[in-house]
Amino acid sequence: MDVWKAIVLGAVQGFSEFLPVSSSGHLILLQRWLGVEDGGLFFDVMLHIGTLIPVFIVLFREIIGLFKVPKKLLYLIIATIPAGLTGVFLGDKIEGYFYSGDLLAAILLGVTFILTATELFVAETVSKKREVFEPLSIKHAVCMGVAQGFAIVPGLSRSGTVLSAGCFSGLEKNQNAAFTFLMSIPVILGAALVSGYKCVKQGVSVEIVPIIAGVLTAAVTGYIAIKFMLSVIKRADYKWFSLYLAVIAVVSVLSKVIFGV
Repeated sequence: MDVWKAIVLGAVQGFSEFLPVSSSGHLILLQRWLGVEDGGLFFDVMLHIGTLIPVFIVLFREIIGLFKVPKKLLYLIIATIPAGLTGVFLGDKIEGYFYSGDLLAAILLGVTFILTATELFVAETVSKKREVFEPLSIKHAVCMGVAQGFAIVPGLSRSGTVLSAGCFSGLEKNQNAAFTFLMSIPVILGAALVSGYKCVKQGVSVEIVPIIAGVLTAAVTGYIAIKFMLSVIKRADYKWFSLYLAVIAVVSVLSKVIFGV
């Protein structure tokens, strides 16, 4: 793989993993528009590890706090179960529809982008009208966990869907932000482990320089995205993401219809 392709893939993974715009949806678009192929299983594993680095840096205190407050750790485990189940039983089937590269795939991606845009818009409206917020409880863990289970569908942003679920269930904004990003840790680790197992099973060649470039780019852009989102969540200001997703949904379909990509 060319180094520039690794950097592009790393930047897309890093930014879109934590911004509420769907990393999987954007990687699909990238492959369609630029002809950038999937970097391979080992590269996929390393990109996931790259996006984990900023989570541990930014949320180090919260991660350590999980072991001091067993109840919060239990909530994280509960919130992880739905995504684990849907990923294992439905992940490959769902991705098959979106990675086929035909018009139906483009339309499906456009629809899921619109769904994310809608949920973010509604979440902002609800959050700004709500006067009383609640501390993290099992109710919020279940709601956000179920939302994350649905978000394995490309185009449905994991962070956006989970954040919206936190807003709808009344979770306090700072806790919503922290728990949303904490929830990304087991999901990203799980994806890396699955890809890693496939690497061992199939055997892969390793290109060191592109991998290093991709991982570093994913880590840096992921850090920027997390810090940015922490400030956005406090204001519950999601409308610009909604507008962007609405535009990219239309462009996704039109580019396939008009240009065939």
